[in-house]
Amino acid sequence: MIKSLLPQVLAREETDTELKLRLAIDADLPFFEGHFPGQSVLPGVTQLDWAIRFGCEHFGYDASVASLEVLKFQQLMLPGTEVDLLVSNNAAKGKLTFAYSDGERRFGSGRIVIAAHGDS
Repeated sequence: MIKSLLPQVLAREETDTELKLRLAIDADLPFFEGHFPGQSVLPGVTQLDWAIRFGCEHFGYDASVASLEVLKFQQLMLPGTEVDLLVSNNAAKGKLTFAYSDGERRFGSGRIVIAAHGDS
């Protein structure tokens, strides 16, 4: 797992199967440094790390990933914005589904297959 700093959580809604967070993508986050000159963009690997960390913490998984499925990064996530992160748990399959959005704007999504104990 990469070393990460989690963003500020502005709002949180929780159920047994879903976690919805409103996140502040502050311009001073270190992930923007050098990514990219002229227009800072939040790296996809950081978005993935946040989804894993928030999802695993909420649903009680170890942060051990077996594989990733259908990763898509549709729009650039820019500094100084706010986004929603929705993480859904499919406990029967050991998968978390995540999506970043702001209203109708979709930023990124995918599925995270959690490693069973001893599989990582």
